Amino acid sequence: MSDSIADSATASLWQEPEPQPLDPRSAPVPRYGTGSLADLLPAVAAGQGVPGLPTLSSGLALAPADRVCVFLVDGLGWELLRAHPAEAPFLTSLLPGSLGGTGAPITAGFPSTTATSLASVGTGLPPGAHGLPGYTVVDPATGQLMNQLRWQPWTDPHAWQPYPTVFQLADAAGVHTCQVSAPTFAETPLTKIALSGGTFLGRLSGEERMDLAAEQLAAGDRSLVYTYYSEVDGKGHRFGVDSDEWRAQLRYVDGLVQRLAEQLPPRAALYVTADHGMIDVPFDPESRIDFDEDWELRAGVALLGGEGRARHVYAVPGAAGDVLAVWREVVGEQMWVASRDEAIEAGWFGRPDDAGAGGGVDERVYRRIGDVVAAASADVAIVASRTEPKESAMVGLHGSMTPVEQLVPLLEVRS
Repeated sequence: MSDSIADSATASLWQEPEPQPLDPRSAPVPRYGTGSLADLLPAVAAGQGVPGLPTLSSGLALAPADRVCVFLVDGLGWELLRAHPAEAPFLTSLLPGSLGGTGAPITAGFPSTTATSLASVGTGLPPGAHGLPGYTVVDPATGQLMNQLRWQPWTDPHAWQPYPTVFQLADAAGVHTCQVSAPTFAETPLTKIALSGGTFLGRLSGEERMDLAAEQLAAGDRSLVYTYYSEVDGKGHRFGVDSDEWRAQLRYVDGLVQRLAEQLPPRAALYVTADHGMIDVPFDPESRIDFDEDWELRAGVALLGGEGRARHVYAVPGAAGDVLAVWREVVGEQMWVASRDEAIEAGWFGRPDDAGAGGGVDERVYRRIGDVVAAASADVAIVASRTEPKESAMVGLHGSMTPVEQLVPLLEVRS
């Protein structure tokens, strides 16, 4: 063998292997049934003796309490909270007691986005069952993208999500049930199908909500109260989670939680949780891949749903396989890219062994999920500068299954 041939053979042995796309089965899926947002209210209501609760959420055990308040802080991810003890001293003091004293977080669901998470909280069901599996998804009846946060275009809420909420089940069982939130949410479709049951009481300021939540807790021998605050998420989207504005909101929320905790009536428990975390994605072409300017990603795509870090991709008829192959080739090293069936089988939308079309997904929900589903692993986003200008301009983003987005606290205070 000549020296040149030998050198070439030796070089080939040490050649860097070709990068491989991420395996969709390697994504850290939510802990549906054992430690997810969908399991929280069923565990609480079970301790209050409420019958008829969802059977898919039976693996989370919480100590019973006659009076329970769930305070959901939009955007308050576990990792973000742990990273800011100076801004949130009271919340930080509760971290060791998270998840029943284990000091561990729970998970949101996929995607880790507000509409999906609030539906999981309220119904006690994973996204594949309640049917809100993304920020925007296709309505199979019309072929149009449906924004499930703003409920545009209009569709019948109870046809879209037909299951009863845990609040409705608790109210029917004689539990004093109440939601305390911003007045603007009183009649929204999302509230009706996810958070209704008992009485809705609207209050503008955070302090008013805390005081009223405490009053409502004390109003019944058994009480279930839900309250909500949005601006941690709002400031994160606008300014980023590395901003003074975001930190100021965290300090404010820390005071709200302490205010409510100090007013708990006897035999009460307060749970503080969130719908998702958040990550700041840099404004550069490598980090923010613009679908509207990328001919490869657009090829064969009829509609782009979801959001920057959790995309539902709907192919033109007959092109789903090609779209999957191209998306894996272009972004597969930075995102988990799966076909609809692969994502379902991997447990992204519910436990594969649960009832439903394909496992964990109801038949009515199956076609709402993209032909291709892409979830970010790296600090990237698929934006759409022309068709989604507002969303594309956000600093802080969420939606995927990375720990900073997916892990949320379950902090507990008992009287």
